[in-house]
Amino acid sequence: MTKDAIGTEATGYDDVPGLVTVRVALPGHLRALANLPGELLVEASAPVTIGSVLDAVERECPALRGTIRDHGAGARRPYVRLFACEEDLSFDGWDAPVPAPVAEGREPLLVVGSISGG
Repeated sequence: MTKDAIGTEATGYDDVPGLVTVRVALPGHLRALANLPGELLVEASAPVTIGSVLDAVERECPALRGTIRDHGAGARRPYVRLFACEEDLSFDGWDAPVPAPVAEGREPLLVVGSISGG
């Protein structure tokens, strides 16, 4: 892959009409499961929705299927939260659009595993 002007790897997805490159930041345990060193870059079709980004994550990293969304119902796992641009998107529907900076690749969609206990 080539590097763009700010030093990130260029995927070429932005050259394909209707496809955009979206950055996804995963927690350490999911990065380890998927053997990823850092942020994941996925291609998603415009208009970019939460569901289309998660579909792309599961397509790129099959090991993550069922870790963010339940296999059967497709619902968000109880201790997983989704954030972007300082907004909690966890309770938005899968058809909800991601914020423009995420769709433009300027900001990542953050997948956060919450911790509970006492």
